[in-house]
Amino acid sequence: MSVDFWSPLKLSIEIAFVAGIMAIVAGILMGKWMATRHFKGKVVLETLLLLPLVLPPTVVGFLLIVLFGKNSMLGNLIVWLFDQPVMFTWWAAVIASTIVAFPLMYQSAKTGFASVEKDIENAARMDGANEWQVFLYVSIPLALKSLVSGGILSFTRALGEFGATLMFAGNIPGKTQTTPLAIYMALDSGNMTLAWTWVLCMVAISFIMLLSIHLLKV
Repeated sequence: MSVDFWSPLKLSIEIAFVAGIMAIVAGILMGKWMATRHFKGKVVLETLLLLPLVLPPTVVGFLLIVLFGKNSMLGNLIVWLFDQPVMFTWWAAVIASTIVAFPLMYQSAKTGFASVEKDIENAARMDGANEWQVFLYVSIPLALKSLVSGGILSFTRALGEFGATLMFAGNIPGKTQTTPLAIYMALDSGNMTLAWTWVLCMVAISFIMLLSIHLLKV
């Protein structure tokens, strides 16, 4: 296979891996916090956290452009710190993928932590464990299946991200052109063989990821 074939696949896996890690960390922390807190406006906050799951990817991309664009405070801060905008960069693709993958990790983490017996956590506290020790050595191990499932789903979702990435990161070969974007370009140019090869690779990776979730639950 040529370099042109492997480049989008390699880029997709790299971006999905970094985005998956970011979504996992944020999802675990937020999921734990939301599973153990009761406050006014919790339903509204949770709805906002899950919103990227149902929003059209183009809407997510548009909001990211507004948030990180050259006319925004955050966008200007990034330019001041790094001497370049984040849009149309590798990190833009990571941010877009993280946003759309986060709700899956958050929901799985929250469900997993909510299922942990509070008596077990309280027993650890009575034995002298602080909150971080309870979190790391009790809560996470007991919710591990849900966390692993959420992590796999997040990685798979980030791997297939298209719309938000196209709008926010662009379609730059070797830089932001992930496999979904490459498939679109191959189809548009009439190169069906190349498009089918990429499609089969994505189907195989996604199938293996989802199969591992089912095997985990057995």
